[in-house]
Amino acid sequence: MDTEKLEFGANAIAQMQRFNKTLAWLPRFRVRNRVTPRLIQTLLRVSQKAGADKLRKHGLEAENIVIDANGLPLPLRIIRPKGKARGVVLDFHGGGWVIGNPQMNDELNAGMVNACNVAVVSVDYRLATNTPVEGLLADCLAAARWLLGCKEFADLPVIVVGESAGGHLAAATLLGLQSSPEWLKRIHGALLYYGVYDLTGTASVRAATADTLVLDGPGMVEALRLLTPDRSDAQRQQPPLSPLYGDFTGMPPALMFAGELDPLRDDTLELAARWNASAAVEVHLLPACAHGFIHFPTAMAERVLAHSRAWINLRIAAQQATVDRGAQLTPATR
Repeated sequence: MDTEKLEFGANAIAQMQRFNKTLAWLPRFRVRNRVTPRLIQTLLRVSQKAGADKLRKHGLEAENIVIDANGLPLPLRIIRPKGKARGVVLDFHGGGWVIGNPQMNDELNAGMVNACNVAVVSVDYRLATNTPVEGLLADCLAAARWLLGCKEFADLPVIVVGESAGGHLAAATLLGLQSSPEWLKRIHGALLYYGVYDLTGTASVRAATADTLVLDGPGMVEALRLLTPDRSDAQRQQPPLSPLYGDFTGMPPALMFAGELDPLRDDTLELAARWNASAAVEVHLLPACAHGFIHFPTAMAERVLAHSRAWINLRIAAQQATVDRGAQLTPATR
């Protein structure tokens, strides 16, 4: 397991520490009922209508389609590069399983599309305000199967990306694809930001205090239990509900990030250690960073995103090199 650190100067860390002082004044994200998330989701969609031109400033457009997911409609949002795509990213948004949609990642995904010349397919999975978490996992697995079977993307390497709850769904989806090893082999990287991989709470979650930034530390364990109200902790720890306890045989190389101040940091560190038994993992624990740091207006966030895009480019280039070597083999040596 590669635990090399991204180097940040004193000014970048000081900037993040100043930003943390602002975060300390803001309310923590907490899930105590199903009403408040529905209200937040409504406000999110209203605000997105006002900012619908975000992609155009990047010279991009989105196509919204609906696929069949086990007899249910599942919306997907596709952003394509200006030229020919070199790969495709399957993106799972965050939001604590109860809020969010693909459009909230338009800015991040546009940067990825332009820097890596990839198409991005984002999953508008159902939310846990109305659907058991198993339904969310089913949506995400259906989206992956659709993408891997789609003629448009048939010859392209696939990278899976997820953050926070989306990291959980991304890891669970990869475990779900183990029943189709020929499709799992087409996935050449997993990029996971500060995900949730144990629905009973890792040690850092259980030790979280009221001083936690962004997330409500004392309420996190109970919030996780609300996702699966009729299960015991032993049942909650069964994969893929808790990906941390899965078998990572056949997994692609992974790049993982967690913040030093994030109560979910142990989720990433423990997942990286287990994943590394089957595939290469590069993991970074970032100083002075809270949950959600890739969305913060800081130099550290910019550096992380730049490193992530460079990693995606390396994964795609490595796959292309493998294809080129295969094409150069003579019939006698094949």
